[in-house]
Amino acid sequence: MTTPLTDEQIAQFNEDGYLFVEGLLDAEETSLLQQACRHDAALQSHAMAVRDAEGRRTNLSLWNHPGEDIYGMIARSERVAGSMERLLRDEVYHYHSKLSAKQPRVGGAWEWHQDYGYWYNNGCLFPTMASCFIAVDECTKENGCMQVLRGSHKIGRIDHGFAGEQTGADPARIAECIRVFDLVYCEMKPGTGLFFHSNLLHCSDANLSEDPRWGLICCYNTKSNNPYVKHHHPQYTPLHKVPNSAIKEIGAQPTQAAQKFLQQDEDDTTRRVEVDA
Repeated sequence: MTTPLTDEQIAQFNEDGYLFVEGLLDAEETSLLQQACRHDAALQSHAMAVRDAEGRRTNLSLWNHPGEDIYGMIARSERVAGSMERLLRDEVYHYHSKLSAKQPRVGGAWEWHQDYGYWYNNGCLFPTMASCFIAVDECTKENGCMQVLRGSHKIGRIDHGFAGEQTGADPARIAECIRVFDLVYCEMKPGTGLFFHSNLLHCSDANLSEDPRWGLICCYNTKSNNPYVKHHHPQYTPLHKVPNSAIKEIGAQPTQAAQKFLQQDEDDTTRRVEVDA
């Protein structure tokens, strides 16, 4: 991706609630990201084992502020952060990033949910928030790629409850949404990006294949949607964007020692939803 998003791409995002960008990272950038992820001891040692309703686990490493590493350069790049500002029509800041690692044969599912279904509980008044999933590995039906319901962001926020160690949307309403909206399997080549709205319903199946399914997810909030309460993700913090060239310049730089990761018992959103349920 060497040019800004077009008006047609922005219109497609507004209509569907998501946008695929093939080649968001080029082959060299993708290789650098893969090298960093696979050999990042700090990232892997701080991973939370989030279990689905069947007890299978996804390893999730989550941090609030972008560091001086390859993940931070990607999250702060004009290509990703700048595109988010065009899609959300406002200045954005880094809400958090995470590496979701579904290992072969044991990687868990993610229940149907909206990100704003629980970000709402963090004091965010508006769903002017979005994420960018970047495929580290090839994402297929077999290894548990993301699934989305096209256009489902238009229905607004749905009540969420607790399933396993995850928050999930109301099952009765999900059943009706599946009947009404087109279900899309987000099969992606490494380096492909998927921008998606915070109210878009999405899920993924367990990884029962022989292949890993890792993805870097960069999440953003808008400046005008600054949370009115303090919580475990940051309130408005100016994001210092960097040119796209910074990704290759930093190389396969892994997590620095000063980076702070979220721990499972610090996740107020999840615990608050559990209590409400």
